Amino acid sequence: MPQKNSSRSRDLALLESLWRENIERYVLPNGLAVLLKHDTAAPVASVQVWVKTGSIHEGAHLGAGLSHYLEHMLFKGTERRAGREISATVQAHGGYINAYTTFDRTVYYIDVPGEHTAVAIDLLADATLHSTLPADEVAKEKDVILREIDMCLDDPDQRLGQALFETAYRTHPYRQPIIGHRDVFAANSRDDLVAYYRERYAPNNLVVVIVGDFEPAATRAAIGQHFGAVARRRLAPVLVPDETPQLSRRDQHLFEDVQVSRAGLGWQIPGLAHEDMPALDMLAMVLGHGDSSLLWQSIREKSRLVHTIDAMTWSPGTSGLFYVSFLADSDKRAAAETAVLREIARLVTKGVSPRALAKAVRQAVTSEVNMRKTMSGQASRLGSAEVVVGDVNYTRRYFERLAALKPADLQRAAKKYLVPEKLTVVSSNPKAAAAKTETAAASASASLDFEEIKLPNGARLLLQPNRCLPNLHLRLAFAGGPLFEPADRRGVCALMSTLLAKDTKKRTAEQVAQAIEEVGGTFNDFSGNNSFGLYAEVLPGDAARALELIADAVLAPAFKSDRLEIEREGALASLREAMDDPVTVGRKKLREKFFGAHPFAVEAGGNEAGLTAVTPADLKTLHAKLAVASNAVLAVAGDFDPKRLAPKLKAFLAKLPKGAAKYPTPAFAPGVGEFVEPQPRQQAIVFQAFPGPGLLAPDYYVAEVAEELFSGMSSNLFERVREQKSLAYFVRSSRVTGLRDGMFYFYAGTSPARYGEVLEEFALEIARVQGGGVTAEELRRCQTRLKAGKRMGMQTNSARAMQAALNAVYGLPVNDWRNYDAHIDGVALGDLQTFARKYFTTAQRAQLVVKP
Repeated sequence: MPQKNSSRSRDLALLESLWRENIERYVLPNGLAVLLKHDTAAPVASVQVWVKTGSIHEGAHLGAGLSHYLEHMLFKGTERRAGREISATVQAHGGYINAYTTFDRTVYYIDVPGEHTAVAIDLLADATLHSTLPADEVAKEKDVILREIDMCLDDPDQRLGQALFETAYRTHPYRQPIIGHRDVFAANSRDDLVAYYRERYAPNNLVVVIVGDFEPAATRAAIGQHFGAVARRRLAPVLVPDETPQLSRRDQHLFEDVQVSRAGLGWQIPGLAHEDMPALDMLAMVLGHGDSSLLWQSIREKSRLVHTIDAMTWSPGTSGLFYVSFLADSDKRAAAETAVLREIARLVTKGVSPRALAKAVRQAVTSEVNMRKTMSGQASRLGSAEVVVGDVNYTRRYFERLAALKPADLQRAAKKYLVPEKLTVVSSNPKAAAAKTETAAASASASLDFEEIKLPNGARLLLQPNRCLPNLHLRLAFAGGPLFEPADRRGVCALMSTLLAKDTKKRTAEQVAQAIEEVGGTFNDFSGNNSFGLYAEVLPGDAARALELIADAVLAPAFKSDRLEIEREGALASLREAMDDPVTVGRKKLREKFFGAHPFAVEAGGNEAGLTAVTPADLKTLHAKLAVASNAVLAVAGDFDPKRLAPKLKAFLAKLPKGAAKYPTPAFAPGVGEFVEPQPRQQAIVFQAFPGPGLLAPDYYVAEVAEELFSGMSSNLFERVREQKSLAYFVRSSRVTGLRDGMFYFYAGTSPARYGEVLEEFALEIARVQGGGVTAEELRRCQTRLKAGKRMGMQTNSARAMQAALNAVYGLPVNDWRNYDAHIDGVALGDLQTFARKYFTTAQRAQLVVKP
């Protein structure tokens, strides 16, 4: 017990330095609240405007989605700016703009290089307080949102979520979808939108949150200038009815066009600020957070009833849900539900061990640290405390209550809230399962350079000490992926990678999960088209634990037959689940048609035939081939002392067997033609694919700029297809990239009646670029956005370690980020024209339409 208390004291001491942060809070004379946190850990800033209105505040228009509608409209024009000028200005300054709507708030934010903070303040003030809501844009955006609603209706996870809320809540507005019901939304008029905007977007209903590397005095002045000039307005309170007490179990089971069953069990719980929430949060972690959790071990690992399972608390305001969700084969769904309820009953009777509680608290501490990795994350944390709870110091008080918890508190919370009369059960099941349905119970800036050390056996070690945050990331990467797989074993590399993070000759998978989760860390695998590996992220004092787990996984994997079967089932279930998404179906079919016999015809996760054929011997053979010294790169970034840790890292790498793994170079000829994939969906997805350069190609960076040119809210393609013609909800380009071969493709979600028009727009845009129609301003905006995106993408230790490790694996300079700006700036207008003429020809094109 003293050891437990000592551990919690250390955790609180670790957070104490974060709580000592200087947060300036003040209120303008017009009632607008401001939160400022000056942080120079990265040269960026996040400017956010939190509007204290969401879907539950729509009064007589409940279910109409007015809050979400307004979120779409606020970048469509103001008294000073045309609509496209807003996003273009953000991109011109290297920023990223976005917004989201939820039940109780609407948040607009711009992440931008710190020196442009004032620009972001001006833009957000203009959008939130001076939007004109042009009639033509209102009409066009209604069509766009109708497409978005159709996408939600096509998504089984969205449908299940809506089933949960409309079943668990009978009177509270949480039962209404944030985006609105399709027919109710369609009836909205511009007058409805304008009235709601004028009523709710008052300065005295706004909170401005800014975190990052900004000049404080200038920032305060900019806030006063742009936000302070608007007068306080009358703001009537919105009556939000309390949910009536639930007296008995509620069920809703859907039978639809899906491949596997998704299920959820929810219990009503109090809101975020309630004194029982710390115990409920830790109870959710003990039950279903991570591979060593009670539900994962009992129901997935031992009983084999589910493919995935987790637990969480959702507690936004005055009422929330304790939620257990799982993915299972349809014939096991009812048994899995019974098993969940049995485990909860056992916990109510026997309680929680001190060790399990200590692990949960450590996970909460780690989560709190991780939320602060980026300026945007810190700003979101402050905004939530101010708007949802009403106390910017809420986090500190929450963890003080957390530290005082005893196992009996969790047992008491389970006994009080996880009771049969408060239970709601929902599920989404294949239609074929309908006949079998049972009524069963379910702060100094860090250098971004890595030091590269090459060991005698060929392994490479990359080190980047960074004391800005008490966080440490280790990532071990190898060359791998589909290129190294036998043609009849597609997915074997990803499956091998998964098993590396499970059983070893020293530990079972449960013991591995327990070892990392009891210190609040993360240990997992990754795999892709060109690489695979392992990573661990921990608090600084647990570096030895992280290294031990990685070393044990690579040097002594067990590759047990029973573990292979469990993970194979999970991988196959993931493939089936993905087939419920029409975009994923189309992308997979597109790769098959385009790449043909090339290994990239199948995604890194493999296909059913390949995964089914894999044996433990296949895993051992591939591991022996790839997990060798000259193929290994270990990147370490974060809070560590190189003099103390580097010798241990080198000792591990020295144990890797000698050998090298050279990337194969299979022949590649793109498949061409026009294809149709029928799918029982409400929308159509169109694709056009062309050859594209690999990572090592001289025109790779031209492809980077081209992808940016065709994507984003300010792109010409987006402007024509979505904004001007309302043909699609989403339209953009993307790539599949190998070292030498690749695919560049366009895709969009549209209506079955208008997909031909979208394909015509693809052709027009390609012709424009081939004809030299790209303007210098377009190119400059793309270059600015890409360079700023690279800077923002390197804020976290995990992102930096990943990039450095993969650079080394692919044969690029480890610190290649230093060359990125020059590469991007080196792309000229003529390069884009040459690129489009070289690659985007009908003779090399594969076209696919996924439609009803």
